[in-house]
Amino acid sequence: MVPLLVVLLLALLLFGAGFALKALWWIAVIVLAIWLIGFIARPTVGGRRGRWYRW
Repeated sequence: MVPLLVVLLLALLLFGAGFALKALWWIAVIVLAIWLIGFIARPTVGGRRGRWYRW
């Protein structure tokens, strides 16, 4: 009984980790796309390209 519970728990853990990693990859792709759009479409300030972020 205990080995069965361990196997089921491990399967549930790996499924959850796989789903979380896939979601994190999608979030990373979306953030990269937003960064690239901001980098390409940044405003010009004084005849040269300005920064689109405030750091």
